[in-house]
Amino acid sequence: MVFCQNKSVSFLIKWGSFLLLFFVCALDLSAQHLVDVSQLNKRTGVKVQVEGKLIDVKWPAGKNGKGRIIFDLEKSMPLFKSVGMESKDGFKEIAAGLDPAFILTIGKRTLDPKSGGWDVFFDRVPQKPYKSYLLGFDKRSASVSSSGAHTIIRISGMQAASFKGALEITLYTGSPLFNVAAVMTTEADSTAILYDAGLVSKTQVWQNVSWSDVKNTLQTAKVAHGTAARNQEVKYRTIIGQSKEGSIALFPPPHQYFYPLDEAFNLKFTWWGQNYGNLMLGYGIGIRQDPLGDRRFVPWFNAPPKTNQRLNYFCLLNAGSPAAVLEEVKKFTHHDSYVPLPGYKTMASHFHNEFIMDVVLKGLPVPEKPEFKEVFEKAGVNIVHLGEFHGPGHPKGPDEERLKELQALHEQCARLSDNNFLLLPGEEPNNFYGGHWLSFFPKPVNWIMSRKPDMPFVSEHPQYGKVYRIGNKDEMLKLLELENGLAWTAHARTKASTGYPDAYKEEGFFKSETFMGAAWKAIPADLSLPTLSKRVLNLLDDMANWGLKKHVIAESDIFTITEQNEMYAHLNVNYLQLDKVPNFKDGWQPVLDAMRQGKFFVSTGEVLLPEFTVNGKKSGDTAKISSSGKTKIVLSADWTFPLNFAEVVSGDGKEVYRERISLNNTLAFGKKQFEFTVNLANRKWVRLELWDIAANGAFTQQVWLE
Repeated sequence: MVFCQNKSVSFLIKWGSFLLLFFVCALDLSAQHLVDVSQLNKRTGVKVQVEGKLIDVKWPAGKNGKGRIIFDLEKSMPLFKSVGMESKDGFKEIAAGLDPAFILTIGKRTLDPKSGGWDVFFDRVPQKPYKSYLLGFDKRSASVSSSGAHTIIRISGMQAASFKGALEITLYTGSPLFNVAAVMTTEADSTAILYDAGLVSKTQVWQNVSWSDVKNTLQTAKVAHGTAARNQEVKYRTIIGQSKEGSIALFPPPHQYFYPLDEAFNLKFTWWGQNYGNLMLGYGIGIRQDPLGDRRFVPWFNAPPKTNQRLNYFCLLNAGSPAAVLEEVKKFTHHDSYVPLPGYKTMASHFHNEFIMDVVLKGLPVPEKPEFKEVFEKAGVNIVHLGEFHGPGHPKGPDEERLKELQALHEQCARLSDNNFLLLPGEEPNNFYGGHWLSFFPKPVNWIMSRKPDMPFVSEHPQYGKVYRIGNKDEMLKLLELENGLAWTAHARTKASTGYPDAYKEEGFFKSETFMGAAWKAIPADLSLPTLSKRVLNLLDDMANWGLKKHVIAESDIFTITEQNEMYAHLNVNYLQLDKVPNFKDGWQPVLDAMRQGKFFVSTGEVLLPEFTVNGKKSGDTAKISSSGKTKIVLSADWTFPLNFAEVVSGDGKEVYRERISLNNTLAFGKKQFEFTVNLANRKWVRLELWDIAANGAFTQQVWLE
């Protein structure tokens, strides 16, 4: 009996030891599986070390040395244990103990097919119930993977209301730049969203917070942890935290972050201080959106079901001062301007500034150089096409009122134009054709948008000279033909042009060479897209498949233009193939010719396409394709943010085909000629788009194929 008892004890001791060993091994195994590094490409130069719940990541940051972030997956600890720069002089810890934080605001989209469905602009989301949520984050597991020159750290477990997702931090080889994104999905329909975001700490990380004011002067505030969060008006959309060892600049994607509005008001898009929104506990810096917008139509962002919405911002590290890191940030948008390209001039369209009615004809002092001209010149815009009298004015008469207004418009445009800046008269007539559209003539033209039966189509006025009176669409077409003018659909398929130009695609005026096509602005906004809005780009393809040689220009469609406004986020331009800016007094026919012939590309500013050929032919031209369909596309590109992809878009008269070419091996601030060989057998046209990691981009017009 005694022997048997001792044997049982021995068995239990051995079994217990085995269980203990198994438990310890299981803990070690779970720690290893907490972080998956199997998809990391070691040849990128990125070094990753995992110790328990800590992930130490170092990446090549160009001439600045190496960037370094230590992530802590312990739920009770800040995610960014340490952030800094490593150089030959050693490691400088710029910040420690930071948490990325996000507030997701969820509202309801009005999805009426008559208003454009998901393409709707005429929606007032903040007038309906909405609620803001702090994204919860449980840090269950993580992975580190490579995608070209990008290193992605993905950490699971973010949620708020019906949205679920993960945090993604993307590091960019060759730059001290990284992106922080909450990638969130919902099953709910008819959802519109906003997000605020930033870096938050429960201890004092920063000595100072800095920003550029709208006058382009650096401002600095000393950090006191008891200071309540405040919304800050800035230029360059950037807020900067400074410590003893350096600075972090935090900023959003320069165009994608701003949902479409009628105004470019500066709505204080950054914040700093304690307990932002009474949801982010701690002291932080970050970006924000105003739910009320310009208090006109406020559509927010679309969040269709099962789409991955990227609520994201960028951080740029610098071991120097706030002024030094801000200068580096400015380079990504060329200091918020459109840089000159040899053989091109920049042209922006669709501005309802109403300078004539609100200043000139109101009897107010007329400035020698109005503020709006300074704004355009600083932005590098050579040619501005206006949309005056959009509300005020007398487009349908009385005749004398209308002619006086046109005379004032033409005089001011002539006065404010010079050798490098051309201010051009234009209107959004919204008569005769249907929907909203823009008119553009190559010289001053006097015309009245009504004609009584007893009045002639054209007559001579003793003071103003030739005057046209238009009574219907046929006379409108005749005027455009006689004066070599152009028309195109404004904000096609949305706003008051919902259903257009589709509704009149069989009309003679639309098929005429006087009707150029349509204009592009990023409506709607959808953060799940790696590009800006596809609404009018899809129309560009449809028109080509209709068998019509139409083109799409960029438009801004905003009202006030001031230095205080957040202009750059709402601007886009057309790079027209022009050697010089035409002289106002000689007319500007070359501008309209470039538009009519498709001799231009559209850009948000960060991505440029100085050369694009298909078998040696440029946009607007016709290229011959061999029977094999094998086609050579040559593209010269110039960019600031690292590129994401190029997309070759083509059509056969019925279907649209897209071939996406990844360019995620590119580094920031590059210039290169790319050559692609694609099969374009049986295609009738082809064009190209180029997009970067911040959803900035450029697109060409078609090359026609035979």
